[in-house]
Amino acid sequence: MIYKEFKGKKLSSLGMGTMRLPVIDGKNNLIDEEKTKEMFDYAIEKGVNYFDTAWGYHDGMSEIVTGKLLAAYPRDSYYIATKFPGYELANMSKVEEIFEKQLEKTGMEYFDFYLFHNVCEVNIDGYLNEEYGIFDYLMKQKENGRIKHLGFSVHGSYDTMKRFMDAYGEYMEFCQIQLNYIDLDFQDAKAKIELLEKYNIPIWVMEPLRGGKLASLAPEYEEKLKELRPEETIPAWAFRFLQTFPNVTVTLSGMSNFEQLKANIDTYEEEKPLSKEEYSALMEIADSMVAKIALPCTACRYCTTHCPMGLDIPTLLDLYNEHIFTGGGFLAHFALSTMPKDKWPSACLGCRKCEEVCPQQIKISEAMKDFVGKLG
Repeated sequence: MIYKEFKGKKLSSLGMGTMRLPVIDGKNNLIDEEKTKEMFDYAIEKGVNYFDTAWGYHDGMSEIVTGKLLAAYPRDSYYIATKFPGYELANMSKVEEIFEKQLEKTGMEYFDFYLFHNVCEVNIDGYLNEEYGIFDYLMKQKENGRIKHLGFSVHGSYDTMKRFMDAYGEYMEFCQIQLNYIDLDFQDAKAKIELLEKYNIPIWVMEPLRGGKLASLAPEYEEKLKELRPEETIPAWAFRFLQTFPNVTVTLSGMSNFEQLKANIDTYEEEKPLSKEEYSALMEIADSMVAKIALPCTACRYCTTHCPMGLDIPTLLDLYNEHIFTGGGFLAHFALSTMPKDKWPSACLGCRKCEEVCPQQIKISEAMKDFVGKLG
């Protein structure tokens, strides 16, 4: 196992995510403890020492099962991370209640790593609202030794992330971002990396395989990669991509079966960052994958000057592209919930005035109609 140094600790470069554990009868809240125990035991045997859980994973059961299974091992042999669930605005006034309950659920006396969960457009105002006292309370728990290291995860835009960091960045010890060879440009993860570098904050990675979408590729892409590294599996390319970034400390993978776990651990037996040629080839594949699905909006904003409803069309098209590429997900719903309803894609009149001035000749009205249908 590869290890990374972090403030006197040696963290396994591969962390065990617990959002997609094996379940019984397809029921998300019925974690298969026998299969999960087999996975935890193997992971620990092979050197994995970082386990990431959260309040809402598996409908609240992930923290319970994770704590129960880790209890079989000495407390100083592993690191556990969990998060304050600010993605639910109703939780903002309950930081003390939730934190105490998390300790109870996991059976822990302290958390090695604790995060503000999913900083995004929906919750940024709540996280920064001093009346809720979330930051002050978590800092107090850190002073009391019940949180060893405090950080945050982010799914929001660069601007939202910067607002959070302008307020709390000097106190954050690590940041968890969605990073893979698709999202480096597609979700502007590159800009987020640069921002974290300015603050000298190390990176924790989530969604390295983008929910499994990068575990297999179209035959022509796989053939190209096999020519460069015949021995490398397709999922391993996503991890080798991350090994190319020196400020990536922990990469979390939500492995849902033993085979995935074993394969990923095998990959992390050795560090093999990409060469310039390999990196370029992979990014060409990423560009091609996105181009086949995403609309080629360049955010020139000619369209917005002609929209009678005043819609922020480039932003809506960005959300549409993300929703299409992912095949759904929560990001579009989250982002739209922060906008007035008269600025949603459903407000599009279909007048096509925007299309008359679009240099990319995007059929915007059709995209808005399709977006509404896919959002339900």
